[in-house]
Amino acid sequence: MVKKAPRRTAERILEVTLDLFNRFGEPNVSTTLIASALGISPGNLYYHFPAKDELVNALSDRYEAELRPLLQEVYNINDLEGTKRSFHLLFELNWSHRFLFRDLNDLLSKNRHLETQFQKIQIECSSALEGLLQRLRAGGILQMNADQVEVSTSNLMVVLNYWLSYEYVQSPRLATDTEQGKLSAARGAWQALSLLTPWLGMSERQSLQEALMCERSTSQHATTS
Repeated sequence: MVKKAPRRTAERILEVTLDLFNRFGEPNVSTTLIASALGISPGNLYYHFPAKDELVNALSDRYEAELRPLLQEVYNINDLEGTKRSFHLLFELNWSHRFLFRDLNDLLSKNRHLETQFQKIQIECSSALEGLLQRLRAGGILQMNADQVEVSTSNLMVVLNYWLSYEYVQSPRLATDTEQGKLSAARGAWQALSLLTPWLGMSERQSLQEALMCERSTSQHATTS
C-alpha cells in the first residue's frame, strides 16, 4: 500500500485553527491555544503565521476560493430547483466557516484585509443573487418588478450574512454540535427561499411551501430527538 504523504504543517495549522475558531469564536482563541492543540511550539506556529490576523486572512482566502465556484453555479441557474440547491450550498459553506459570520463585525473592525475582501465578496455575491432573481423573473417564475428584485436581493444578503448569528442566539450551547449545524444551514437556506414565496406563481408557491413544511418538520424532529 502506498503511504500518504504527510500534510504540510501550514495546512494542519489552518485546519486546527478553523476548528477552534468555529467552536469557540476567533476572539476567544489565542495562538498559544492553537499551538497547544497542534502539539507544536508557538515559535513553529509563528514561523508559518507570524500573527493571528494572518491565520484569519488565510482562512478567509480559503472561504473565498470555495465560494467562487458556488457563485459561478448561481449564474447558470434559471429554475427553482437549482435555486434551492444553490442556497443550501451557500449556507453550508458559511457554516463550515461560521466564525467569520458570528464575529463578522468585530473581525471587520480590526482587520483591513478582511474588510476589503468582504466588501468585494458582498458585491460579487449580491450581483450573482440579483442576476438569479432577474432570470427567474424573466422566466415567469417570480412575479416581481425591478425594484422588488433589488429589495429581495438585499434581504437575501442579510439572511446569508447574519443567519448563523441569529441561530447562535437561539441555542448557544448547540453551537459546536455538528449535526445541529447542518440543520442550522438547512434552516437558513429555507429562510432565504421563503423570502421568494410571495412572488411565486400558484403552482410553484404550493410546491415550495410543501417542501418547506416537510423540511421544517424534519428539522424540528431532529432538534427535539
